[in-house]
Amino acid sequence: MREEGLSPREREIALAYANGDTYHRIAERLCIAPSTVRTHLATIYRKLEISSKLELHKVLEGGRPTYIADGDQAAIISELALSLEEAISRERALSEVLRIISGSEGRITEVIESLLGYALELCDAEFGLLLEYKAESGFRATYTKGIPPAFHEWWVEQGDYQPNPKTAIGRMAASYDVVNIVDVRAEKISRTDDPLRNATTDLGGARSFTAIPMLAGKRLIGAFTIYRQQLRPFDEKTVHLARMFADQSAIAIENARMMSELRSKIGPPE
Repeated sequence: MREEGLSPREREIALAYANGDTYHRIAERLCIAPSTVRTHLATIYRKLEISSKLELHKVLEGGRPTYIADGDQAAIISELALSLEEAISRERALSEVLRIISGSEGRITEVIESLLGYALELCDAEFGLLLEYKAESGFRATYTKGIPPAFHEWWVEQGDYQPNPKTAIGRMAASYDVVNIVDVRAEKISRTDDPLRNATTDLGGARSFTAIPMLAGKRLIGAFTIYRQQLRPFDEKTVHLARMFADQSAIAIENARMMSELRSKIGPPE
């Protein structure tokens, strides 16, 4: 059987993925990065000479792949197959925010936690923050996911924070547009004593980074800041989908706030 060529770790990942687990769920269970899960899957697809998740399931059940390739062709096919499956997964994550909006019922904490998780899944990243923004006081890290404890503590200590306009978050706040950085350590500001940039690189271990504004109409209400500790830039298609997700997330948060305020005014049901 072709699957006998898989290592125990590869087989474990293959089974989980074939049964519907996402990169993130597999990564959390195995205590590895989502990008490592993807690397394993690319190897698995090449070893098994398959081009889809359906074929992966079929081979693991003892069947044979529909089409057999070898060498460079197999590598290209596995890459294209995973890219297509990732695109489908992103579209599903994007549609999930609509379910969150309709089902929130004012539970703003639950909404924001869910949104950050889906934003990370959408961008295939393991480290992220959801920052709330007020023009008079700046940004506050309302929720974080996956970031190192020292970086989390740094944000807690800052409270409301007005970033240097040359940082990614500062540039995003000024432009109301996505800031996508291939390598944060290569930017000039990383060679200064800017506290936010130093915390991001030294405490957070960030390399590739994107800051995505959340706009309610023409008003900035927050941002997703998402990064990878590997030098693996976010592609334009991913960033475009993440921007769409952020716009819908702003609606979800505003709706949850309004419902929460209305409930507090009306009071509990008798």
